[in-house]
Amino acid sequence: MDRTDFEILRQLQNNARISNKELARRVGLAPSTTLVRTRQMERAGIIRGYRAEVDMSAVGMGLQALIAVRLKQHTAADVAAFRDYVLELPEVLRLYHVAGADDFLVHVGLQDSNALRDFAMVALTTRPEVAHLETGLIFSCLAPWED
Repeated sequence: MDRTDFEILRQLQNNARISNKELARRVGLAPSTTLVRTRQMERAGIIRGYRAEVDMSAVGMGLQALIAVRLKQHTAADVAAFRDYVLELPEVLRLYHVAGADDFLVHVGLQDSNALRDFAMVALTTRPEVAHLETGLIFSCLAPWED
């Protein structure tokens, strides 16, 4: 990986639908070379896929939050049970298993603060594995590769 590969990745993260011709222009390579590099990164598993970014408020999820979850115990069974349960919930956008004071960060999208409260109280605090929750609202989400 060199600087050009990292620039290709940055451009694709910003717009995965960019044409190869435009991508090549932006990174300063011939289109054929750019395509070869992109395909190599796909084969190597560096590029794992291409996704659509959804405007959450346009689909009725005007509120996003990160909920820090601390488990009562750290057994493999409890971690797996909580992880598997949470990943099935439609409000969950991402789940992060983390080190530190908390065990998981649950990224959720909901309609409003009432829905967030209900989700936390019904979906999370009722779980036998859960010892503590702490919720933080997300005001905006930015990535360093976004222009």
